[in-house]
Order: sequence, then C-alpha cells, then structure tokens
Amino acid sequence: MTGFADVFDTAPEGVWLAPGRANVIGEHTDYNDGFVLPMALPHRVLASVARRTDGLLRIASVQQPGSVVELPMSEVRAGHPAGWAGYVAGVAEQFDLPGGLSVLVDGDVPAGAGLSSSAAVTCSVALALRDLLRPDLPVDALVDVARRAENDFVGAPTGILDQSASLLCEAGHALFLDTRDRSRRQVPLDLAAAGLAMLVVDTGHAHSHADGGYGDRRRECEAAAAALGVPALRDATPDAVEGLADDVLRRRARHIVTENARVLEVVGLLTGGGDPRAVGPVLTAGHVSLRDDFEISTPELDAVVGTALAHGAHGARMVGGGFGGSAVVLVDAADVDRVAAAVQPAGGSYRTFVAVPSPGAHRVA
Repeated sequence: MTGFADVFDTAPEGVWLAPGRANVIGEHTDYNDGFVLPMALPHRVLASVARRTDGLLRIASVQQPGSVVELPMSEVRAGHPAGWAGYVAGVAEQFDLPGGLSVLVDGDVPAGAGLSSSAAVTCSVALALRDLLRPDLPVDALVDVARRAENDFVGAPTGILDQSASLLCEAGHALFLDTRDRSRRQVPLDLAAAGLAMLVVDTGHAHSHADGGYGDRRRECEAAAAALGVPALRDATPDAVEGLADDVLRRRARHIVTENARVLEVVGLLTGGGDPRAVGPVLTAGHVSLRDDFEISTPELDAVVGTALAHGAHGARMVGGGFGGSAVVLVDAADVDRVAAAVQPAGGSYRTFVAVPSPGAHRVA
C-alpha cells in the first residue's frame, strides 16, 4: 500500500480519520431546517497531513495510485483543482497555509453509494487542519468548513447532515440533530441486542451531489417554502402544503413535512423502550415518500426495497441524496445472509454489509 513517505519523501505530522454515514431516517430535511438521524459507519477515510514550506498544495490518494495533484496555494480557487482533489483543496483554502500542504487520503467508503464518502474526505482534512492550525475552532465551525468545501468549492449544494454525522456521531448511537439550531443528542442504537441488524445494500449505481437532480430538489423546496410564505419547509403544516396549487411543489413539500415527522417518530420508538422492529414500517414509508413525492429513487433501489420486504425485512428504504446509491434494510440478525442474497440481481453485483454505529472523526496517529 502506498504510504505518505512514498509519495512526499517525508513523514506526516499526523493521521486523522472521518467515517462515512448511513442515515437511519431524515433525507433532504437538512437544507430545509429539519431533523435528521444518521449514524457513522466503520467505513472511513484516513487523511495523512503535513505542512510544507514551498507554497504548494500536493494531494494524493491511495485509490488513485500514481496520480498527484499539485498546484500553488495561491492558485487554489473554487473549481480548481476539479474532481476528487477539490474536496481536499476546498478545505485547505479556508485555512492560513502560505507554506502549502501535503495530503494523502485513503479510504474504504464506497464512492457514489449515498454513504457520504465526500464528507469523510472533507471532515478528515478539516479536523487535521483544525488540530494543526486552529485548535480553538469549535466543532460546529468545523462542520461549516467541511460543508463550504462541498457547497462553494465543489458545487454540491448539500446541507449539514453528512458533515455533522461524520464529525459528531458516537459509537453505538445515532445522532438526532435539529439542523436549524444545531441542538443534538445521541440516541442509543443497539440493534444487535434486539436481535436486529441494519443491512446496507450498495447497488453500485453511483450518484453525485454535484449533479443537477440534487440541486433541482433543493430549489424546488425553496420555491415551495416561498409559495407558503415560511422561512423553510420545517415551518410548513400538512394542511398548508396540501393547499399548494403547483403539483410538483406540493409533493416536494409533502415529503419534507412527513419526513420530519418520521424522524421524530423513529426517535420516539428508539427511546421509548419498545420493540425497535416498529421502526421498520416508518423506514418503508420514508422510501415511498422519496419514490413518489420526492422522485429520487431508482428502479434498482425500488427492487431492493420490495424484495427485502417480500423476504421478511421489517422495513427498508433508499438512503442518501438519491438518483442511485444504496438502501438500508432493517432485518432480523438471523436473516441477514438470506435477505442479502435475495436482493442481489442476476450476477450478484451488489455490495452488502451490516451497518454498525461507529465513532465520529478523530485523530488516530
């Protein structure tokens, strides 16, 4: 495996880790000032980092062997460099780095799977630069650094869900976050104790937040909020939404209003001492809403959900920004292998794994 010294002829000042995430419930609610409930995954990105003295930004990836992106820090600007290196550069340009920076990233979060591989990159680098340069920077500000790298540098109009999950989640818990005031609490998520598992099914049909569909949905939500005369769809009522004349805006707003209610329902079920299997139908209702009202599912994701339910899953839904990616399936632990085999297409090309609520970003070396 390529090491930092192999690429940059020196040792890193440290190594920082940030995880991907699976969202239990709460899709597209974050940029509507709503509620989300993600958990961090054991899949992660490692960023090995060292400051330079020659004014250069040099970025390499173990997953891109032999390819080093290099440019003067003075030339770093939105969209330059483009591609995967832009996520690193978008963080670096927000810190005072006149001497430059070397970064090697290495990760196993599946790209394009709706599991926040991009946030794992930005958060690992942001945490590294916070520790090296701005140890006084609070974690909420670090979330904003990572989000701005995606929004303003790469051009992906995300909310704060992915970055918050990567930086704030704790092992054994899901993060219940109010994205308006950023109040949060950790919700215990010990599915194994109830004989359950959250199966992730990566269809391999990649999606990108920087593509047009995600931005279209955000603009439609903003238009719906304006038509309703509210600051954000977080403030809309079901009755007001049903009164919207525009059918598209009505359905987009309906998803956000009902999805916020589903987040609150799942949090209540997980903290109320009942059987967590009751979460399953709420997940499935979320998929129906994402498929019909928000229109961001795909035939592959619909087939995974339908097949999983037909083979005894308690609930299932697509996860992430949509237009591809992954589904999550709540299933009895004893049935994981059977359901994972059932959802495979001919040829068995889907990647499956059990999501284990894992720690958020931290320094590892």
